[in-house]
Amino acid sequence: MSAQHPRTPFFEELDFQQTPLGDLALRRRRVAALDDAEVYEVTLGGGFLMSSLFHAVEVALADLPLAGREGPLDVVVGGLGLGYTAQAALRYPAVRSLVVVEALEPVIGWHQRGLVPLGAELSGEARCRFVPADFFAGAADPARGFDPQAPGSRWHAVLLDIDHSPRNLLAEGNAAFYRSEGLQALAAQLHPGGIFAMWSDDPAEETFLAALREAFGRARAETVRFPNPLLECESSSTVYLAERER
Repeated sequence: MSAQHPRTPFFEELDFQQTPLGDLALRRRRVAALDDAEVYEVTLGGGFLMSSLFHAVEVALADLPLAGREGPLDVVVGGLGLGYTAQAALRYPAVRSLVVVEALEPVIGWHQRGLVPLGAELSGEARCRFVPADFFAGAADPARGFDPQAPGSRWHAVLLDIDHSPRNLLAEGNAAFYRSEGLQALAAQLHPGGIFAMWSDDPAEETFLAALREAFGRARAETVRFPNPLLECESSSTVYLAERER
């Protein structure tokens, strides 16, 4: 008889770190109701942040702005998380380089140590580089920008998945980014025709769309729907898309 591999425990905390934004935890569980599916979850400050069970919107955050674009493309991802947006972006051969800006260094460590499913893939991808930094500080300062190796660089796409929505923030200091002046500083870091895409857990907000249009010229919101097997219903999130005028 062949040896059987040990099963994943029903619940396991893989890492726990104290951060300026609160206690950060990575945990893995088996969900009996889903045929013992292995699910990775991240909590921050005692609140649920993300799960590997739901990542359709993270993938759409890359697909909606990048599909059909010709390269070479230089792309920024704000917020590494479990890596699904970065992975989706790298599926496009037109993407020449991908800089992932993540303020929580333990999250980068999870990927480099292989604690999360996409860690080895992203860490071993030559086009992908992790930058431990505050995305919002880089967005506010075009002279510095997002890449410490190339200050002042311009980008073809910036994909953001950090705050829950323009109003539901992980840190109050992020609020300035979502106003017209903050978005204009980001727009200045895009090539003409470059695109900014952002995830939100809330329905589209007309006030934020107006700020995007003022800063970029063109903007819209797409609703992304996905099945929720735990609640046996359909859930949805929003992806905002804004293109800098050519």
